[in-house]
Amino acid sequence: MKSDLVATQRSGRVLVITLQREHKRNAIDRATADALDAALNLLDDDTQLLAGVLGGGDKFFSAGSDLTAKGDYVTPRGGEYGIIRRSRRKPLIAAVEGPALGGGMEIALACDMVVAATDARFGLPEVMRGVVPTCGALFRTLQALTPNVARELVLTGEPIEAARAHTLGFVNRLVAPGHALAEALAMAQRIAGNAPLSVQSCLAAMSGLLASADAHGWEATARAIAGITGSHDVKEGVLAFLEKRQPTWQGC
Repeated sequence: MKSDLVATQRSGRVLVITLQREHKRNAIDRATADALDAALNLLDDDTQLLAGVLGGGDKFFSAGSDLTAKGDYVTPRGGEYGIIRRSRRKPLIAAVEGPALGGGMEIALACDMVVAATDARFGLPEVMRGVVPTCGALFRTLQALTPNVARELVLTGEPIEAARAHTLGFVNRLVAPGHALAEALAMAQRIAGNAPLSVQSCLAAMSGLLASADAHGWEATARAIAGITGSHDVKEGVLAFLEKRQPTWQGC
């Protein structure tokens, strides 16, 4: 599988997937979502592959949604970005260098484990833009972090450093800048060395328990989206972001 936007490389029985849209900070548009979807389909469907690593290169993990895509980044099998609503059979580890913001953090939340460089940052700045997180963060942060920290991330819009995310248990391994991919690959290869059916059965059991509340989470997300749809502040927030200025909120 070849793509200019998402690279794949086999390392033994591990598939390394790398976002390659650096000039857009790995923001996800239609073409990138399709390419990421195809890479994750390969991971899930190829019986020779037993685990995966998802990275974004040395500078950025992902800035999330490309606003110019206007929400056109949903795939039939993976949902938003090709990953957010995907039911995966094999473990996927996020290798995070630099910022993982908005949908970028939601991609990390959709993975099974996270390895992060000390210069990585995780944040959900949507409220600064007059919008809300739409790709699972409103309930997955409550699963991955304590409720107070989840509320801090969502309501302030301010990011947290990788070291704090590691202390809080969201990041599994903290490494020096430039080493996240290597560490994530080592973890994935360790997993791939275990009994495949055992690993997949355990993952399915744990993922199933977490996913049992997803229906309510998506319903709550839909209500949050409905609460801002068509508002002045949504239009103002997006326009101010594109114009690189401070927004003027009206609360309506």
